[in-house]
Formats: sequence, structure tokens, C-alpha cells
Amino acid sequence: MSPLSILYKLVMQLRNHLYDIEHKAVFRFDTKVISVGNLSMGGTGKTPFVEYILRFLIEKGYSNQLATLSRGYGRKTKGFRIANDKDNPKTIGDEPFQIYQKFKNDAAVSVGEDRVLAIPSIIYEHPKNEIIVLDDAYQHRSVKPNFSVLLTDYNSLFYEDYVLPSGTLRESRKGAQRADVVVVTKCPIDLGKTEQEKIQESIKKYSDKDVFFTTVKYEKTVATQADREARRKIILVTGIAQAQKFKEYLIDQDFDIIKHFNFADHHNFTLKEIGEIEMIANDLDADIITTEKDWVRIISIPEINDSFQNKLFYIPIMVQFLDDEKSFHHILEDSIIRT
Repeated sequence: MSPLSILYKLVMQLRNHLYDIEHKAVFRFDTKVISVGNLSMGGTGKTPFVEYILRFLIEKGYSNQLATLSRGYGRKTKGFRIANDKDNPKTIGDEPFQIYQKFKNDAAVSVGEDRVLAIPSIIYEHPKNEIIVLDDAYQHRSVKPNFSVLLTDYNSLFYEDYVLPSGTLRESRKGAQRADVVVVTKCPIDLGKTEQEKIQESIKKYSDKDVFFTTVKYEKTVATQADREARRKIILVTGIAQAQKFKEYLIDQDFDIIKHFNFADHHNFTLKEIGEIEMIANDLDADIITTEKDWVRIISIPEINDSFQNKLFYIPIMVQFLDDEKSFHHILEDSIIRT
């Protein structure tokens, strides 16, 4: 590691030690708190996993007793905010808005930079709330969760990475020991037992907790307005951290990608860009396919016309466990009842 990485690592270790001995204030709440996060920068699939937990808890009868809380990365507002029908990605962030679109009838979706202040606000606004799911809060040590899920991307496993700036880790690999479970995300669906065991052995050097393996399950293509399926010839539009896997999936599904507009993660689309995409789609007689996360940002642009929306499709994704899903459910349920 570079000298800067060593210095950063030492600073983070000191910070974590101060929280461990509670020299820095650690807050606990009667409301159950579930934390989903990672050690690294970049996408490990946190939002799909938050959605997975919400679906499971709703099935278990916790509808309207749930809330999610995230920082609201990329939003133009500040402070605590509970989402309502007047919100959009600019007011609460694209990922919270995506969650709100799906779960607004079952869970309160909120954003706030300071979780310690935001959690009491959620409890005050929704006194019947029993569980709060924190999105991307693994390094937010001032809140003590009842259950902590650490995600690590199969394509960038934390034990092969280094702390910033030499690598992408926000803290030392030893931080994995705080998790109640470790979930390896974005695995190949045919990941064999032998490789799973090798990964588990490497993770066990840093955490003695259970390790689970999940993959990305792509759902059916969804039309924005069109009453038809997407044509095979498409324009691909992405503004996510790792677009290559999504692109490979589309190719495997026999889509002919004529052009790929590959923007940075959390990109705020402009009307000019939308116009350029539509012009090329019209010229090439192609449809437009994007991710669900990008779709919620695109459709929030009020000036988008019907012609563009008739060409626009998106593909939702879901978390799928390779095995031992019931074991994960048992550990999660036990943490809610026990703590």
C-alpha cells in the first residue's frame, strides 16, 4: 500500500476503536435497526438487497411497520425527508425513489445525512414503525444495528482489495468482523461448491459469521408506455457503476445493441441527452432499454414526450440466493425477535 493508504487505514482503525470502546457516542434504539452496507466504494448491490429484505419482512406481516433510511446520494435537498408523491430523484435520490415507487404502500422511505437524528424523526412520524432498514450504513458507527449485513461483490471481493487510495476499501478488511452475516453478491449462477468453499475460507480470516452467495436475477422487460414487447434492435442507456454485466445479459438475450450511452453512476440525464438518444433511436428504428435505476431518473424529467416513452423499456433486477436462503431468513428473523 502507498503511504497515504497506510495513513488512511490507521485513521479508520483509530476511529473504529473509539466506537468499539464507546469513547465516541453509540446510540441504540428500541425500534429494530437492520444495516446493509459494504467495505468498498462502488456498487455491491445494496439497493436490490434492501428491497429483498423489505419483501421478506412484508411477507412476514410487517407491512406499514417498516421504514428505510439512506443518505440520498445525488439529491439536491438537505436534511431529513420522508418521501411522498411529490418527490423525485432530485429531492430524495434515485435509489430511494426507486424503493419508494415499489414499496410506498408498505414502508416509509426516508433520507437523511445524520442517521442519529433521522431515526427518532422516523419514529415520531410513524409511531407504529417496528423496523428500520439502513441503506449503505456499514461505516455509520454512531448507530448500533440489531442486524448488520455486509455485502461484497464476487467480482471485487473485499479480502483481495486495499484501503483508499491504493484500492477501494473505506476501511480495513478487519471491519468485516462487525457483520452478522456476509453476503457475496453478483455471483455466477453456476458458482460451484468448491469455489464457494474457497471464498468462505478467505472470508473466515476476517469474519467468523455465516457467508451466503447470491446472484442477480433479471426480471421481464417492462414497457414505460408501449403495449408491446421491446424489439431486438436497441439503444442501451446506463448510468450505473458497472454496466458491463447488464450489457452482457442483454447480448445473451439476443438483443442487438446498436449503440451504448454509458454515463457515470447516478448520472442526471438532461433533456438534450434524451433528445439525442431519441433521435438515434428513430434513425435506426430501435427501442431504448435501460436499468430500473436509470429509468426512475429518466421518467422524472417532466418534458419527456410520449414518442420517447413509447420506445423506452427497463429491466428490473432482484436478489436470488444460490442456496441456504432459508438459513438467512432464520438468522434475520432471529435477530429481530432476539434483540
